[in-house]
Amino acid sequence: MKKILFAAERLLIALLFLFTFVACDDDDVPPEENEEEAITNVILTFSPQGGGSDVTATWVDADGEGAGDPVLTDIELAVNTTYTLSMVLTNALDPTDPEDITEEIEEEDDEHMFFFGWTDGLFSDPAGDGNVDTRSDAVNYEDPLDENGYPVGLETEWTTGDAATGEFRVVLKHQPDIKSATSGATDGESDIDIRWDIEIQ
Repeated sequence: MKKILFAAERLLIALLFLFTFVACDDDDVPPEENEEEAITNVILTFSPQGGGSDVTATWVDADGEGAGDPVLTDIELAVNTTYTLSMVLTNALDPTDPEDITEEIEEEDDEHMFFFGWTDGLFSDPAGDGNVDTRSDAVNYEDPLDENGYPVGLETEWTTGDAATGEFRVVLKHQPDIKSATSGATDGESDIDIRWDIEIQ
């Protein structure tokens, strides 16, 4: 009888130990971090240097990754004009409590970088077709550098060329622990990758 009780006690202790181990293991799992940002609204504002009316273009994906297609407005800029481009990004999946993603990017600037691509010939400065394909290609980043001295891209400068039409692409990469002097548009996760039709006239 004592042997049976002793075996039962040992079994009970083993079960309690197993339960405690599993419970502690579940509690010790850290929450997943550095997920892609949920972004539903992007506003581009081109402000002409020297005065004049701002030009805005928008991208709205009201249901996030749902079935609905994003809605875009085209970009229409004047010929031979220099603009400062600023961007505002928002998560409005809950329209009663929209989240300012622009502020989050500023706070985590060492983890984020915008890359740009465009149809060659649209701009006289920067020339070329952007740094989406090659990081070292010219883009005029104007906002403060991150803590490591790398650009972010919430504010940039653009000088249009002669009349032309084409495409303007904006890619926001989330690059925690990998953003560097050479990290490019293929490194990290894409928070946005948007292509606008653009007309210079």
